[in-house]
Amino acid sequence: MENIIINGLQQGFIYGFMALGVLLTFKILDFPDLTVEGTFPLGSAITAKAVVVGFNPVLAVLLGALSGCLAGLATGLMHTKLKINYILAGILTTSGIYTVMLRTMGQPNLSLLNKKSFFGIVLSSCGIVEKELTLFQYQAATITILLVMIVAARVLLGWFMKTDLGFTIRATGDNEKMIRSLGVNTDRIKLLTLVISNFLVALSGALACQSQGFADVGMGIGVLVAAIASVIVGEMFFGSKKLSLLLTGAVVGSVIYRALLSIGLRLNLPAEDFKMVTALLVLLALAIPKIKIRVKKPSLDRNTHVVGGINSDKA
Repeated sequence: MENIIINGLQQGFIYGFMALGVLLTFKILDFPDLTVEGTFPLGSAITAKAVVVGFNPVLAVLLGALSGCLAGLATGLMHTKLKINYILAGILTTSGIYTVMLRTMGQPNLSLLNKKSFFGIVLSSCGIVEKELTLFQYQAATITILLVMIVAARVLLGWFMKTDLGFTIRATGDNEKMIRSLGVNTDRIKLLTLVISNFLVALSGALACQSQGFADVGMGIGVLVAAIASVIVGEMFFGSKKLSLLLTGAVVGSVIYRALLSIGLRLNLPAEDFKMVTALLVLLALAIPKIKIRVKKPSLDRNTHVVGGINSDKA
């Protein structure tokens, strides 16, 4: 049980940044961005290569996150300037990113064995010696660092979405034609949102690289489905009426989703079954709200009947 909680929190917070990024495009802007499956491993690859060549791990993570901005910008420019369908634009960017990763690392994967990590540097800056910590203490310290970071990201994103620019992004997602008729350049709004979103996704990949100790070109396979599942799970528990709850739900949903996967590992599920388990979890998350609605409707119908086209109580 302890391992499930630790893995759920650690992995949940790391992938929580990606959930926030996907929430921004998928839910708020109404822009299904497939670039995510390329941006996540790109952040990981850039971070790993920077650490190997001698960069400070903190700077390496920042470089990895900034590489996501370029990926989001590429997708946005293809969609807004070249008028390429957003799905195809994301696929083209992801395909290009694959080559960039191979060129950057020089091989499909890159190990960070015996290299300083981002978490070790942060701990040393706080006066804590990593080697003196037990495994549990190190995991607890790592979770604390990630918690501070994800809370800061959640608060900053929540504040930003309440500014005039943030309201414009939300309005663009709700009704692009209307906001454009008011003189707003929606192309610029989309570009900005994609840049912010992919920054968060690449940051997630960079932190995953530092946590796992390696980068691999295949790390992005299935991460978009996992991020959407996290958003949906969070929406189930917190609802979608308030933006603040939606943002918090994305992070909590990520933790719950990763905890469920940890339970799957504890049950010794075969590795080849994990994709099916992931698909079933997403399907369950999508189906539960619909089931709730169908259960509520009959109870309402039994208490009311229609007379002359007007609803009236039987009583």
